[in-house]
Amino acid sequence: MTFYITTPIYYVNDVPHLGHAYTTIVADALARFHRMRGEPTRFLTGTDEHGQKVEEAARKRGLSNQAFVDEVAPRFQEAWTKLDITNDDFIRTTDARHKAFVTDLWQRLHAAGTLSLNTYQGWYCVGCEAFYTESQLEKADDGAWRCPTHKRAVDWVDKERSWFFNLERFAQPLLDHIAANPGFIQPEAYRNEVVSFLRGGLRDLSVSRTSFGWGVPVPTPDPEGQQHVMYVWLDALSNYMSALGDEGSPLRQQFWPAVHLLGKDILRFHAVYWPAFLLAAGLPLPQTILCHGWWTVRGEKISKSLPATRIAPLALAGALAEGNPHGFDLGNDAMRYYLLREVPLGNDGDFTFESLFARYNAELANDLGNLVNRTLAMLAKLGGEHPPASHDRFDGDGAHAQLLAATTKAVDDAGAAFTAFAPSRALEAIWTLVREANKYIDATQPWRLARTGADANQVAHVLFRLRDAILVIGHLASPVLPHATRQMRAWFGDASEPRWPGSTEVELGATLAAGTWAAPADARPLFPRLDDDRQAAIVAAIAGDAAVTSTPAGAPTAIAAAAPEAPAAGPTIAFADFARAELRVGRVTSAAVVPKAKKLLHLTVDLGEAAPRSIVAGIAEAYTTDALVGRQVIVVANLEPATIRGIRSEGMILAAGDDAIVGLSALDRDVAPGTRVR
Repeated sequence: MTFYITTPIYYVNDVPHLGHAYTTIVADALARFHRMRGEPTRFLTGTDEHGQKVEEAARKRGLSNQAFVDEVAPRFQEAWTKLDITNDDFIRTTDARHKAFVTDLWQRLHAAGTLSLNTYQGWYCVGCEAFYTESQLEKADDGAWRCPTHKRAVDWVDKERSWFFNLERFAQPLLDHIAANPGFIQPEAYRNEVVSFLRGGLRDLSVSRTSFGWGVPVPTPDPEGQQHVMYVWLDALSNYMSALGDEGSPLRQQFWPAVHLLGKDILRFHAVYWPAFLLAAGLPLPQTILCHGWWTVRGEKISKSLPATRIAPLALAGALAEGNPHGFDLGNDAMRYYLLREVPLGNDGDFTFESLFARYNAELANDLGNLVNRTLAMLAKLGGEHPPASHDRFDGDGAHAQLLAATTKAVDDAGAAFTAFAPSRALEAIWTLVREANKYIDATQPWRLARTGADANQVAHVLFRLRDAILVIGHLASPVLPHATRQMRAWFGDASEPRWPGSTEVELGATLAAGTWAAPADARPLFPRLDDDRQAAIVAAIAGDAAVTSTPAGAPTAIAAAAPEAPAAGPTIAFADFARAELRVGRVTSAAVVPKAKKLLHLTVDLGEAAPRSIVAGIAEAYTTDALVGRQVIVVANLEPATIRGIRSEGMILAAGDDAIVGLSALDRDVAPGTRVR
């Protein structure tokens, strides 16, 4: 049996954030588990590099499209390498192998009679690279239509010529497939959502564009001579199969069908469009569409326009590792544990430092760390005279029997949970054994047995059972804690690669060399507790900044949440020149979308004057109108007025960012409108 898992390919106008890391770490843990079971396993991730967003970003940077994606795509490759993600392949939609597959897929769709030319008009979200009907959009208070995912105004596309895919033809075949294969879409709530969408009726899907040129060229000629590029989702979704080669390739033969892991915002594309394309092309469907929820940060959706929500995974892992004697890799492990344990797969999760620190201290430092530390100390003190050895006669009842039963149950339950795509449940099963092993120490008290002259074999048996439970834990938890468990196993004499024990295989230690126990020289707390000072240092390193520029010694530099590198400083100016700019604190009293201008908002701002100022600001892609009202901003108050889109603008709002706004300049406390900023 083989296992093939994929993540969505990540769009290159972004940088890796906590949401990207979560998806990739879940896939990595599942891939590690299946490898441990000896199954041929393949794990794919990559980058989505075509589309209107990329073309616009490249133009703003003054780069060719290809040069732009070649510059930014490595961010993800480098991040996953530093986070020790074990993907077998990294696909880019600009790869020749990918473009060849997509071209062939298009020709299959055309030959099947599922493509036709027509004109299209409708609402389009550049962020989603998707068209929406008004019934699918949200209406803002000012009457503007907004994308339900990005909460930003959508653009009206007026009568663009397009190739259309006959999506409606595949509604019933998809419903039949879902009914016959209940595990096709998981969890169940998302399956129900897709079924409802299919039963609501489907419209033909526009699958080409002529308004921009950065994409895979459509190979079918347009009688009017227009050159089309493929719809970015038809292009991007094909990566899952293009990475395996053509139909006759050994990889395709061995590993398809796939498990597609993705966030709920792109469920429709994966569970409706992609299977419909495959059905039309006569190609086999994926095995499973595995959907997870969104991560928020203190209740706020992760957004590059809100720096406080941009928890950079490299920075977080590095901050957790500082002060840890084992280095950066255990910072990775701590982050992996929190993300996979905190939220059952499928549910939404909310990142807070309080929940992170609570789980770290209670479960990693206290439960697992304490178990390892106590056992190492006892083995160092008692193992010389009582080398760990199994004496079955003690296992009949009591604490020994309980620990054996808990070990077997953990192997079974954790394996079943990982198989069912439930890493949180798998970790709970493993931690049940961790806690049972701690109880076993309290119940048997081997130091007391040795002191009171009890049967020497009983002391040796207790030490054996403890060591063996820890070795089992060290294998079971390896998909989530690869570095910590490797260190644990090494301390207890097991240098083997991680593997999944059989249901009745609870004596891993029996295969280790017998002899006098020697305490490892490098043994120290596995996960040192995070005291108040360490917690404050981690928060200071991560929270509230758009980028983290200082990292622990030996840790990789965190990827910034804004531009890939800071622009060079411009020429200096005299203080007198700076003093000419009058910067004052303002408070936004109202905000409205500027019609037909996707980046502009019309604000009224109180500067402590007789009447509020009218200011037009290019921040609509970063802030909703209701998020701005009542907010303090810094205004260039003596800027010459200008008329923008017919609206008088009497000042400028200070904001951070070039290609995209990543934050508004403001103050750390409330001050009166009109206060001078120096």
